[in-house]
Amino acid sequence: MSRLWRRLTAGPEDGMSTAEYAVGTVAACAFAAVLYQVVTGDSVVAGLGALVAKALATLA
Repeated sequence: MSRLWRRLTAGPEDGMSTAEYAVGTVAACAFAAVLYQVVTGDSVVAGLGALVAKALATLA
C-alpha cells in the first residue's frame, strides 16, 4: 500500500538536483550583493537619515 501511495503522490521531478541548488544559491548571492549595494548607497542612507530626523522632530 505504501508503494502505491508513493507512486501516486510522486511527481515527475520530486526535487531539485545538485546543479539546480548551485544555480539557485548563486542567484540568491548575486541578488543579495545587488541589494546590499543599493541599500548602502549614499542616496538611500541619506533618505533614511532624513526620514528618521523628520520622525524625531515630529515627536519633539
